[in-house]
Amino acid sequence: MSTLGECSFAAGRAFDSIAEAYDQLFTNSKVGRTQRDVVWQRAANLFPAGGHILELNCGTGEDAVFFAERGIEVTACDASVLMIHQARTRQRRDGSRPIQFHVLPSERINELSSPEMFDGAFSNFSGLNCIADLALIARKLARRMKSGAPVLLCLSTRFCVWEMLHYTFRGDLHRAFRRCAGNSQVSIGSESFPVYYPTLRSVARSFHPFFRFRSATGVGVVVPPSYMEAWVANNPHLFGFCSAIDRLIRGLPGIRVLGDHMLLHLERV
Repeated sequence: MSTLGECSFAAGRAFDSIAEAYDQLFTNSKVGRTQRDVVWQRAANLFPAGGHILELNCGTGEDAVFFAERGIEVTACDASVLMIHQARTRQRRDGSRPIQFHVLPSERINELSSPEMFDGAFSNFSGLNCIADLALIARKLARRMKSGAPVLLCLSTRFCVWEMLHYTFRGDLHRAFRRCAGNSQVSIGSESFPVYYPTLRSVARSFHPFFRFRSATGVGVVVPPSYMEAWVANNPHLFGFCSAIDRLIRGLPGIRVLGDHMLLHLERV
């Protein structure tokens, strides 16, 4: 059995290998921007200026800078040393208000030295999919969240229709249905690590009784996954149509869990 944080450290080392290219590959891509805008719209309504939030799996710091520019104090953590290096470089370049970046996997957020209680928590784009035991994260988060604090989590879904169709038409049935079993092995560079695909219900169950489920929004239901960026570039008008339909249906029960990601709003009880 893996030790605490072992999987996150393997994922951290894997993301070290693409840290310099990550923003080019995803953050600044058309798909990446479109999907992130959905998350930011929801986050802007949940986290008011003047608060202090805890960000898990902060990557290169794109979201942390967004919050800081809105007058929110951010303590941001990631298991990847080089992702945190990129985040600190971004922070200096953008001149945003101070953000505290820490090299720390989500399973070890209890090791944060500050005893401060946070006004909310945030995790974007599948960082928590590297965690087998989300109930462990829920318990540790609960100790650091004020009563009523919002928690916004963006996770990869178990059933992504775009992915199923895309790889089925390419004859790669393994990739087409890799999420459906609930977990798969992912390789980045020389590192391999497990990724888990919980259902909306199982996430809500893992965070109970410390957090109550408030809402879910689909991210990338009709908008394709980021690995289809070349298709997006060749079909801008069709991509615009997909984005418009996505806005109409991404909050519908049943539909909202069939995209690339699902955005969950929980609240500290």
